[in-house]
Amino acid sequence: MSARPEPRPGVLKIDAYVPGKSKAAGVAKIHKLSSNETPLGPSPKAIEALRTFDHLEHYPDGTATQLREAIAAKYGLDPHRIICGSGSDELLSLITSTYVGPGDEGLFTEHGFLVYRIAVLAAGGVPVVAEEKNYRADVDAILAKVTPRTKIVFLANPNNPTGTYLPFDEVKRLHAGLPSHVVLVLDAAYAEYVRRNDYEAGLELVATAENVVMTRTFSKIYGLANLRIGWMVAPAHIIDAVNRIRGPFNVNGPAIAAGVAAIQDEAHIAKAIEHNETWLAWLTRELEALGLKVTPSVGNFLLIHFPQEEGRTAKDADAFLTSRGLILRRIEAYGLPHALRLTIGDEEANRLVVSTLREFLGKGDHA
Repeated sequence: MSARPEPRPGVLKIDAYVPGKSKAAGVAKIHKLSSNETPLGPSPKAIEALRTFDHLEHYPDGTATQLREAIAAKYGLDPHRIICGSGSDELLSLITSTYVGPGDEGLFTEHGFLVYRIAVLAAGGVPVVAEEKNYRADVDAILAKVTPRTKIVFLANPNNPTGTYLPFDEVKRLHAGLPSHVVLVLDAAYAEYVRRNDYEAGLELVATAENVVMTRTFSKIYGLANLRIGWMVAPAHIIDAVNRIRGPFNVNGPAIAAGVAAIQDEAHIAKAIEHNETWLAWLTRELEALGLKVTPSVGNFLLIHFPQEEGRTAKDADAFLTSRGLILRRIEAYGLPHALRLTIGDEEANRLVVSTLREFLGKGDHA
């Protein structure tokens, strides 16, 4: 018998999630470009909803009814098939805990979101990784990893940190190849940014299948990361099961009010989309002009690859950028030690990143 309490098997195999850094010592001004936060901030209407919120002594609505109804109105959904949570991270963990037990397998792709592995291990399951092709999910590789023990498959679409996506035809092909008892989780945290005709976040599949779930977040384009709001749409039987283990007050009242205001402010969302389209393209061109490889992205971030030569590595670039107050995301934990992830910032930050990397690479003045 142990002399002290011991975690159950699997817990100590988890590498705790480490967020992007947010500080740089000795630098007067910081541009935090490490967490895929929007440079436009939240809707002024969401800020006003927070400012005027009162009755903090009361518990929030345990089912976030107003927020679910606002989401349903925007997307034409049944609010009873929506669950809200403390960020989509909580919902990913809840859906995993609902369907994965000891020895069951949870499948995700090579450079997929780190929370998938954490959620599977926390549920006592076995993480299974499918290789990607050119930093993109490969449907055939995923299907080849499915076994009788597979209970859940995660697909981040678009994927973080690569910024790549699967066209909807490929998503449907993936679903068609899965056994009917396997839950397919479509993590569409960055869906609002995608401007591709062959992309769909997954609402059609959720509406027509019994084993597909889609998760979304208010942390990215809506600029409410600090309030921790996510939502999930799923078949009624999955909603019923997840609600049985969901905490009764997992979304607070101020977050519900701000979320309702944010999702209804179409003008602010359109402004954020326009800003991202402009600077995503500009940064891609400018960084490639410096000789850096940039993975094509449809999100609000870029994966920048650095050479493996002394003095010019991703680690060296990160140190140089940090010394100038530019904080990007190191992504060794994602199996990408030779790359940095850059969030699209405001104009000042975007231009400063390019000029600083030009200096780092010894490219001289920009013509």
